[in-house]
Amino acid sequence: MSPISSPDGSSSPPRPANSPADGPATNPADGPATHPAGEPATHPAGEPATSPGGGPPRPRPGAEPAEPAEPDGAHSPSPTTLATKPHQTGRDPDKPDPSGPDPSGLGVAERASRDLAAQFEDEKPGRVLSGPAGLLLTTAALAVGALALWQVFRPLSQGSKYYLIIFLAGVLPLVFLAYPADLRLPGRLRIWRGRASTGPTVSDWVLVALAVAACLYPVLPIRIGSGGGGYNAFLDRQGLLTPTDLVLGTILLLLLLEACRRTTGWILPAVCLLFLGYGYYGGFLPQSWPVAHAGLDFSQLVDAFYNSDSGFYGTPLDVAASYIVLFTIYGAALEFSGAGRFFVELSAAAFRRSRTAAGRTAVASGFLLGTVSGSGAATTVSIGAVTWPLLRRAGYPPERAGGMLAAAGVGAILSPPTLGAAAFIIAEYLGVSYLQVLGWATVPTVLYYLGILFAVEIDARRSGVRPAVIDVGSPWRLLARFGYHFASLIAIIVFLAVDVSATRAVVFAILLTVALSFLDRAHRLTPGRLVTALVTGVRGVLAVTAVCAAAGIITATTTKTGLGPQAAALLIGGAQAVTSDPTFVLVLTALLAAVALTLLGLAVPVTASFVIGWVIVGPALLDLGVTAPAAAMFVFYFAVLSEVSPPTALAAVAAAAVTGGRLVPTMWQTLRYALPAYLIPIAFVITPAGLGLLGIGGVQRIAFAAVVTALSVAVLAVAAGGWLPGVGRAGAPERVLGALAGVTLLWLEPVPVTVGAALAAVAAAGVFLRRRSAGRPSTNPLKERL
Repeated sequence: MSPISSPDGSSSPPRPANSPADGPATNPADGPATHPAGEPATHPAGEPATSPGGGPPRPRPGAEPAEPAEPDGAHSPSPTTLATKPHQTGRDPDKPDPSGPDPSGLGVAERASRDLAAQFEDEKPGRVLSGPAGLLLTTAALAVGALALWQVFRPLSQGSKYYLIIFLAGVLPLVFLAYPADLRLPGRLRIWRGRASTGPTVSDWVLVALAVAACLYPVLPIRIGSGGGGYNAFLDRQGLLTPTDLVLGTILLLLLLEACRRTTGWILPAVCLLFLGYGYYGGFLPQSWPVAHAGLDFSQLVDAFYNSDSGFYGTPLDVAASYIVLFTIYGAALEFSGAGRFFVELSAAAFRRSRTAAGRTAVASGFLLGTVSGSGAATTVSIGAVTWPLLRRAGYPPERAGGMLAAAGVGAILSPPTLGAAAFIIAEYLGVSYLQVLGWATVPTVLYYLGILFAVEIDARRSGVRPAVIDVGSPWRLLARFGYHFASLIAIIVFLAVDVSATRAVVFAILLTVALSFLDRAHRLTPGRLVTALVTGVRGVLAVTAVCAAAGIITATTTKTGLGPQAAALLIGGAQAVTSDPTFVLVLTALLAAVALTLLGLAVPVTASFVIGWVIVGPALLDLGVTAPAAAMFVFYFAVLSEVSPPTALAAVAAAAVTGGRLVPTMWQTLRYALPAYLIPIAFVITPAGLGLLGIGGVQRIAFAAVVTALSVAVLAVAAGGWLPGVGRAGAPERVLGALAGVTLLWLEPVPVTVGAALAAVAAAGVFLRRRSAGRPSTNPLKERL
């Protein structure tokens, strides 16, 4: 992706955290260097030398001083002019990028952005393999990708579970090749291991062999001890596993836990072990306890995991193997075709003449990239690498810019047509088409980005952000030359609308992307680049496959023990202990569920968070009369919010790595920008009119819900930002009234809406009176920073 350049023509792309230019070599698996408190490494003066990811440094003594922020009033600040490197600026669009694409088809800056993004895709980044290991991974990834594409049009005759077994057998061994163990061993053991190696170790190869054996065992047509004998024989032993079955099932259980540890850290394996322990020891709990059950022995648990449709080969893995792998391949093909660069340049061109061009460009880039990404942290890094120099020159502090980038990036998981992985699980759990899920997500996504835009406009007026003139061409010219990148996105929607399956729709979109890529000589998807895109897409699904397969431990245990209804009864009982009014019981249950889901999301990835939340919290909402779409989207949104919720806030960490800002303030700024996302989902479930936000209930209900919620988002933005555009500063009383008004408006019933509107009017009147009493024009912003 083409970075935005400073006036002298130099660009400031972020470098990988382990780039030699950053200083001493570091372990790539360690992620960005930080102090024990989690803050970026700093100079004695207290300023970061560089961003954790090697991004632009913050100003230090002796460096070129930053231009002070000027008030917005009598003196119009001189605009900062920045030039981008769009497709048509500085070179012939049909000539290769002078930055020198490597065999993968990416230039230096683009490779740097992808390397930095890899730091935050999971808690542990993968290896860069070469030699025989790299060749094996490439060959196996190609085979997995080809199998996934073949399955769309020629499904295996043995059924979907047979395909899942083969798919997991192809993917799980690659996890142990692509992700290092990264264990902190004592000194003696470290000496015994010898020198550190960037390639797979002997233990990795052993795990690869065990993974192949454990995964393929159910379909091997040979007798192995008392087991084996082929796929049909394996299914016939359901509930009556032989010792061989138990051994191989236990090995696969341990391998999946280790795969999750390598890709996401220790928390998810610990949660899986907690559920495993509950399934085994729950029978020893006092039977008077609501969560007690009859008890399961180990063979029953292994049978539920290994030889049932709710275990390893359940819905989460089915979604990963049928949908997610295809959409990651599609996203990789779009990236290699130059679509990401085009989306950012189009955003810059659209707002090049506005006062808040820098902020609007970042938000619009996040939305456009989010339509194809489905990853919050990766989108944050991609837009940050390009727009952070622009935001810095416009006067944004690193922390505020990082918060904006993280909030805009997380919207990728919420933005149609490529939502996060959990959205596909929603479609499978509820038995609806993926197009319906996209429809449910459309209005909330628009409201989410509307809230960020409101916050951007308020910040620009309150803190004196300088206008930035972005030196790009006309957006219409850019659209005319490269607008074909939208074609595949539109094609997916059209195919879904005419009842083409989501899997076939995305394959057709991939083919269309490949064909249209030849309109740009620099980004043609030639056979070599197409192979690289296919391998990149399959590598992108390794971690989520491990998570989805391990999620079978949670779903199978919950199904076998009946934990879901028991937990729902506990949640509802807690709310009923406070109030007996049905309406307030629902509200309190929703609030308790929101807190529980947010805390859960801090510990586990989004996909696992949704699966756990759906089996634990979902039944409680359904028992209180909430419709299945509203309950599912409620759980989905709060699972996604783990990306911006302190103290983990993976997207905020990624943004701080790009901007060089302090980590904790960046997280709080992200939380402020993403505030609507925490409140809008509650409106889904507390009132029937909330279904209008999901596009359900007719035009009148949808329009009413969208307009009122948009007003709520605007009022909440004013309350959080402390500034009413066109009037002036909002004091503490007005901000409190505004917050109450915004929350009240979310209760989408006539009386609460009337009360909320009245409170908002009183708050606005208070701001107006404050401005008049202060005797200053409304265009004169405060000089203090937020």
